[in-house]
Amino acid sequence: MLTEPEQRNYLARMADALRAATTIAKQYSPGTFHVADDGSRNVVTEVDRKISDLLHVQLLRPGEGWLSEEDRDDKVRLGRRIVWVVDPLDGTANFAAGLPPYAVMASVVARGETVAGILYDPLGRDCLLAARGDGAFLQRMGGRARVRVASPAAVQDMVGSGPVSMFPLDERRQILRNLAEVRVFANYRCAGHEYWSMATGHQHFCLFRRLMPWDHLAGCLIVEEAGGYARRLDGSPYRATDVEGGLLVATEPTSWRALHATLFRCEH
Repeated sequence: MLTEPEQRNYLARMADALRAATTIAKQYSPGTFHVADDGSRNVVTEVDRKISDLLHVQLLRPGEGWLSEEDRDDKVRLGRRIVWVVDPLDGTANFAAGLPPYAVMASVVARGETVAGILYDPLGRDCLLAARGDGAFLQRMGGRARVRVASPAAVQDMVGSGPVSMFPLDERRQILRNLAEVRVFANYRCAGHEYWSMATGHQHFCLFRRLMPWDHLAGCLIVEEAGGYARRLDGSPYRATDVEGGLLVATEPTSWRALHATLFRCEH
């Protein structure tokens, strides 16, 4: 673990770097940059690359490790005490189409544990941030305010979101049938804003299939520090090294169990 001053120092570095990174995104509009689509739902733009390069310069210090969605993984990071995990442009498909939302996300992993994370909204110019054990906060031009997840709700009253399309077809059909039991379900096509809505009390759950660390480490820490509860789909804790197993995020353990039983109920 890091000391509280160390955690806050990393948060301050992230906030400054992500704020600078968003100036790059704002220089572009749809049709003014190159878009690459590999056919597997992975959309990448030259803007992702430029933001990743800027964050690398502004965040990384000697002796620290680096993991970005846009960079080849350097296994040297596994031996580092501190590792930066970055998603330069989460919601790239939205950004490429000129649609909100999209986000810039970063987290700090110390000895395998996520200790600080930030979600930055380039459009609103505000951010959610958290250091482990210190709560979660919304930071705007006017100051900083603590955030909390929504109060628990019955399954039929829950609002949630997530990319169900990532599940295998048979499992997806089952989940989509069972989602009829909740009040509202949506997909922002941006994990950063799924977590944002969750941490600020505007929905009751998030559901994910893929566990790329840059998509989840910052948001999951922020939601947990806001009072939420996150577990992989088998009920085990989510850790920084996990890349499989799916993830269900809820307001608290009882809601998680009720929702899990509903969404993964098999009917023959």
